[in-house]
Amino acid sequence: MSKILVVDDEENIVQILKDALVREGYEVEAAYDGHEAVRLAQHSDIDLVLLDYMLPGIDGLEVLKHVRNQSTVPIIMLTAKSEEIDKVLGLEFGADDYITKPFSLREVLARVKAQLRRTQMSGSTENPQDVHILRCGDLEIDFDAFEVKRNGTSLYLTLREFDLLAFLAKNAGQVFSREQLLAEVWDYDYYGDVRTVDVTVRRTREKIEPDSSKYRYIITKRGVGYSFARPEDL
Repeated sequence: MSKILVVDDEENIVQILKDALVREGYEVEAAYDGHEAVRLAQHSDIDLVLLDYMLPGIDGLEVLKHVRNQSTVPIIMLTAKSEEIDKVLGLEFGADDYITKPFSLREVLARVKAQLRRTQMSGSTENPQDVHILRCGDLEIDFDAFEVKRNGTSLYLTLREFDLLAFLAKNAGQVFSREQLLAEVWDYDYYGDVRTVDVTVRRTREKIEPDSSKYRYIITKRGVGYSFARPEDL
């Protein structure tokens, strides 16, 4: 049974989310301020965090940074703010997704299931002989182990960043628009906007590209979208 930490200073929102998640078979912990959220996330066996942006004590972004420094647990930000910058900041600091209030429970459950599915896939132990590895330039992508290495050194990517990189790499040379990437990589009815793709691409580039002044792997096709370099072009 997956355990989910719900963090919000509004007790009624916590209770609504808790009831819905419990009905779906999840175990739920609750925190009502930032300090308690950090403590529970670090010392409990948490599989996913639903994290409100505005919290007493320390705010959601600070909680996000604290947790992300210690754990790769999926984090979905909940925000009542409409400004795009707040959503972008969450992604910048390592959030896997965000949901804007007011939200539907159907949307929350869909996001939770999608994130947990990725986590379970990354932790699965398939037959090692079935491992599928792509090597291109000094980059190595292990699709089954959800691992990326550059010159033999493991790189830390969030599951969303890995999903994006894996999709582009498997379709090297093909250009995808931001809308296509939302449909293919965000594998449910996504309610976000194309800015999410740009932020995720930039964060992935920062981790995989050896030279930030000239991108080798994820190529921008101006006015169209993004593609992954073909092996023969590297």
